[in-house]
Amino acid sequence: MFDCPVLHDPRGFGGQMAFEDFSGFDGDECFESLVFGMEMGRRVVCVIHADVDAEEVGNHGHEVLTVLIGKSDKTVQSGPAPTPKLLDQVRDRIRVKHYSIRTETQYVQWIRRFILFHDKRHPRDLGAPEVEAFLTHLAVEGNVAAATQNQALSALLFLYREVLGIDLPWLQDVTRAKRPQRLPVVLTRDEVRAVLDRMDGVYGLLARLLYGTGMRLMEAIRLRVKDIEFTRGEILVRDGKGAKDRLTMLPESLKPDLQVHLARRRELFEQDKRVGKATVYLPDALAKKYPNAPTEWGWQYVFVSGSYSVDPRSGEERRHHLDEKLLQRAMKRAVSATGLAKPATPHTLRHSFATHLLEYGQDIRTIQELLGHKDVATTMIYTHVLNKGGRGVVSPLDR
Repeated sequence: MFDCPVLHDPRGFGGQMAFEDFSGFDGDECFESLVFGMEMGRRVVCVIHADVDAEEVGNHGHEVLTVLIGKSDKTVQSGPAPTPKLLDQVRDRIRVKHYSIRTETQYVQWIRRFILFHDKRHPRDLGAPEVEAFLTHLAVEGNVAAATQNQALSALLFLYREVLGIDLPWLQDVTRAKRPQRLPVVLTRDEVRAVLDRMDGVYGLLARLLYGTGMRLMEAIRLRVKDIEFTRGEILVRDGKGAKDRLTMLPESLKPDLQVHLARRRELFEQDKRVGKATVYLPDALAKKYPNAPTEWGWQYVFVSGSYSVDPRSGEERRHHLDEKLLQRAMKRAVSATGLAKPATPHTLRHSFATHLLEYGQDIRTIQELLGHKDVATTMIYTHVLNKGGRGVVSPLDR
């Protein structure tokens, strides 16, 4: 039944390929093979016998490919490449703008939820009322935080402006949720010491690094060997929030333990080299510019996973950095063991770093640079702990 050769085009649609003369095959068999390939969802190119009606083939297969028919013409030309799916267009646009893979994951899932919420209607057919209805659903029925609601809105704005190329007036009028003004959770020096004493190993080292340098959680997790300068006592934070680099200090008390950790990490790196899995992820096509860099010691992550994993973009199997959730859980156990009622997380150590420096008399501009804040007003929030009681006012009950 399917005797006509069904030939896969390895380059996809859009090219030309020359084949042998298959004029001896029965036309009906060739046509059935073509239809079978289409139904199976495969990209196929099939040579059709000259006796087959071209219009009949076009009626059935025009959406998939175009077949040139003729005994003397041995060339089959495929039709134009199909338009990528909407979510694939979103991913491509995000990568063009060099957004992080976490942003890509969140934006794609919000756009998917938006489409499913409106019964799989194309976003081009939707407008401000549909966007407002989706955000209202998140707030009322989903009971999401204001930050989550605004993240969903940002994903939809990206879809319309960057992917669909639609910049409509109503995009500016969609109401953003008002984020509450909250003060950060800060631990006292004794509380920090009590928590750190209950954390050991890699997690203890990471926790002390966060408190001693003021780095964000993912900045410490993604730290690379080359960015630690023991002689100068500093750490270069690469690609921080806002894609900015900055310098912070390397505590003297942390150097011995960090050097021991790096020695063990070097042994693990050499083991990975022996099995051919020592490559590391490099951003912005640096792996192409410097082909040997992915297997160099300086580019390796300081804190790595205990097993290999597959890169979601390249598909390459290698050792990635440590999962930040492991540190978060270790911190939670330590806080619970200490008996603290405060909801402290690894980010709380960054807040405590800034607050304690202010208590020691460090100027706020220097703290702003160490933290990587764009605006000093963001750093000013830590001044609340320098006052005793509410804004330094003595309660009349105590007078």
